[in-house]
Amino acid sequence: MCGIVGYIGNRQAAPILLEGLSKLEYRGYDSAGLAVRDGDQRPQVVKAKGRLRVLYEKTNGGQALAGCCGIGHTRWATHGEPSTENAHPHCSADYLVVGVHNGIIENYQEIKDKLIKKGYTFISQTDTEAAIKLVHYYYEKYGHDPIGALARAMVRVRGSYALAILFADRPDQIYAARKDSPMILGVGAGESYLASDVPAILKYTRSVYYIGNMEIGVLSAGGVAFYNIDGEQIEKQPTEISWDAESAEKAGFEHFMIKEIHEQPKAVRDTINAAVKEGVIDLSETGLTDDLLRGVSDIFIAACGSAYHVAVAAKYVIEDLTRVPVQIDVASEFRYRDPILNENTLVVIISQSGETADSLAALREAKARGARTLGIVNVVGSSIAREADHVFYTLAGPEIAVATTKAYSTQLIACYLLAIRLGQARGKLSEEQAADMTRELATLPDKIQRILEDKERIQWFAAKFSGARDIFFIGRGIDYAISLEGSLKMKEISYIHSEAYAAGELKHGTISLVEEGTLVIGVTTQQRLYEKTLSNMVEVKSRGAYLMGLTSYGNYNMEDTADFTVYVPRTDPHFATSLAVVPLQLLGYYVSVSKGLDVDKPRNLAKSVTVE
Repeated sequence: MCGIVGYIGNRQAAPILLEGLSKLEYRGYDSAGLAVRDGDQRPQVVKAKGRLRVLYEKTNGGQALAGCCGIGHTRWATHGEPSTENAHPHCSADYLVVGVHNGIIENYQEIKDKLIKKGYTFISQTDTEAAIKLVHYYYEKYGHDPIGALARAMVRVRGSYALAILFADRPDQIYAARKDSPMILGVGAGESYLASDVPAILKYTRSVYYIGNMEIGVLSAGGVAFYNIDGEQIEKQPTEISWDAESAEKAGFEHFMIKEIHEQPKAVRDTINAAVKEGVIDLSETGLTDDLLRGVSDIFIAACGSAYHVAVAAKYVIEDLTRVPVQIDVASEFRYRDPILNENTLVVIISQSGETADSLAALREAKARGARTLGIVNVVGSSIAREADHVFYTLAGPEIAVATTKAYSTQLIACYLLAIRLGQARGKLSEEQAADMTRELATLPDKIQRILEDKERIQWFAAKFSGARDIFFIGRGIDYAISLEGSLKMKEISYIHSEAYAAGELKHGTISLVEEGTLVIGVTTQQRLYEKTLSNMVEVKSRGAYLMGLTSYGNYNMEDTADFTVYVPRTDPHFATSLAVVPLQLLGYYVSVSKGLDVDKPRNLAKSVTVE
């Protein structure tokens, strides 16, 4: 969840590091710091609590720190409160080792106790300081060998980490080590970079290396080298990033979130076109052949947050189109419930970043139990992409806002495509049925665009309810899945308490929470369930609720019940989530804007949750 950047080259490092950190603000943080060295001089370390601008002002935009080599960090507090002392970088007492860290060291107390007995003192409450001083201990003990010191520390440490280290007697190098936490290394002309995520270095290079688990990277000016845990040099090939720098900027929009909402038609179209060839769904790039699909006995889907809500919708779609049983799990619970898997089980892991710690753990558990795995991810070369048996890449491009929009929409598309092809391979869908559904998929981008063109009505409604205390979303079937995501969008960026309920559950306790003026949003895109949900809406209205109806064009009698109605174009009911979610994304966004909140960086949240 923390952000790491590093630079070594021929330019002043600090301004580059600050700019890189600014591109990682979406990951969430509460403090920041830099360590910059000028030749053989001892690294200068500057840290600040709060927003990045505090560090910027403290260093005069980085101009106050001389040197062409350095590392930077934005910290999300896990061990120890947000403070200057707990901020990174952390150093050994003699400044021989200076480093930053993303992740959690699970046995840090054990390491700390050992080091205290060896005469070390600690000034912070963090697990990171223990890791840095452990590296220092081995560095001193084994003849100032940086690879050896890092390898010994990596074997000793339990937990997850991405480390960037400066050694005082190695002035022309930055060292990196990784286990489970994301890190990339980039190379330009006479310069090298490291970062937690691509946007931090996209302005400078598109040629990046993905450092693997339990590997060490060494950066010098214009070059990188890699070593395994045994200290043996290994070869890696670079990956060329296709995004351009502009795609990671706001492009005239007030916030990244609204920009990314508007990018959904393109993201959805690109994801469809990548898998549909001449009107036929082709999953050959994932390695999922029809023979493999025919052998699937059951499906598990594990995901977190919005990706889990994709899984809820996908369960309805896949089971209906293929008759293959689907179980869904919050990824953090998957491996703790002893799931019953076999070699014919397909376990699908959905993650935008491909680095989500709980999802990665679920993937590894599934593989350990012999199941076949499919990763649906947005980031090429990410951990889930590398470790899954099969990978379906969504083509959302960089998503910067913490609240996901376009990545969610492309994940839905991936699940639709999988469902249709699976249904066809198993003989549950005829070629004609599959072709009809594929053609309908191709209409979704234009239909999403039509919804975006009517956003002013939602903006007006959002301003009216920006002072709401509680909001309830209700729906049945796929509409319940839509409600879950609408509720999450509302609560995570507006800080209004909201909940989503299967509409039939209202009478089992929830309806007692409805009082005069409570906003209830009824989602009714599933025609066969329309009347039942409408009855539930009437029930809450009789208890004083203010009703917003979200339905498909043609259901105009909704206006007889709802106080405010939003319409979306009709589509195959299996695909309704892709359309109905857009007004709810807009609603959450505009409520947050009306309240004057930081839409892109909501409090207490991070974009990539890389710790359990």
